[in-house]
Amino acid sequence: MKFVDEASITVVAGKGGPGSASFRREKYIPKGGPDGGNGGDGGSVWLEGNSGLNTLADFRHARHFKARNGEPGAGKDRTGKSADDIVIRVPLGTIVIAQETGEKIGEVTAHEQRMLVARGGEGGRGNINFKSSVNRAPRQFTPGTPGEERKLFLELKVLADVGLLGFPNAGKSTLISAVSAARPKVADYPFTTLHPNLGVVSIEPGRSFVIADIPGIIEGAAGGAGLGIQFLKHLQRTRLLLHLVDIAPLEGGNPAEQVRKLERELERFDAELAQRERWLVITKTDQLDPEAADAACQEIIADLDWQGPWFAISAVARQGLDELVGRIMTHMEHHQRELEEDGDDSEVQTSEDNKGSTPENE
Repeated sequence: MKFVDEASITVVAGKGGPGSASFRREKYIPKGGPDGGNGGDGGSVWLEGNSGLNTLADFRHARHFKARNGEPGAGKDRTGKSADDIVIRVPLGTIVIAQETGEKIGEVTAHEQRMLVARGGEGGRGNINFKSSVNRAPRQFTPGTPGEERKLFLELKVLADVGLLGFPNAGKSTLISAVSAARPKVADYPFTTLHPNLGVVSIEPGRSFVIADIPGIIEGAAGGAGLGIQFLKHLQRTRLLLHLVDIAPLEGGNPAEQVRKLERELERFDAELAQRERWLVITKTDQLDPEAADAACQEIIADLDWQGPWFAISAVARQGLDELVGRIMTHMEHHQRELEEDGDDSEVQTSEDNKGSTPENE
């Protein structure tokens, strides 16, 4: 399925049903009085997170969602039936923006989390509500209120613990396929990955983390070159970045210079993202003999004056993978303990009762 991470939709809540202006007409009750019931409420529109979805592709064709109107009230003080709500399922990580104002309404980040995006109209009042000591036979009733109509812009940012960052053909897809059940396309030419892939890395029962294979970034991505911005934004939710660099890049490129180029792209795109913890992973070490590979790694580290953790791996030969995923798991668990100690077990904001919309971007 084609990966789609932006969509524009229109949501229309149902109108409330009108109240009834009715009077009792029963045998042996000469002065029956008013008995008009209230109208039913119109259906509302909700977004609901679904962990089984990972794309907004369904909204390529289904762009208009309209809830039913409430039914009108009736005599004998009968209230009209309220309309059912509409629930639109979206992948976790969906950001909802108001199209007209550009205001961020909220984010759907948890399975079955719901966000109200269009409230249904209230049912009108029947004439039984207007009866008083001075108005024994009221003919007043109120129509139902209209439901809300909104144009929404949905943007998906992949939810993952670890994001893979690197130039095209740096070995990201090979790594994620080696450590998880994800099976992205792998080939010996650049740009084989055209959309983010998620994989769950399971160390043992109860110990796992989610890793995202982000398509290769090119120089100038932060300024809009290629599809850079569309992919860079998916790294914003990750806790840890793995910066992959080929030990012997195609066409004889300089690995250290490739790392510096992507560092500059991160800085241009999001200064905060550039400061996020980032580990260097030198890939494809099986292309060189052990001594040459070790010397090349030491040269890259020295050239960069790299101070953080770094790893030398070969996903094809499965060298260095156990150490890498073990360190990541330990890091994730330590991070989670810190959050729990700080009393902050949620890193994302949610909204249950907001509304809005944004620019069409097809």
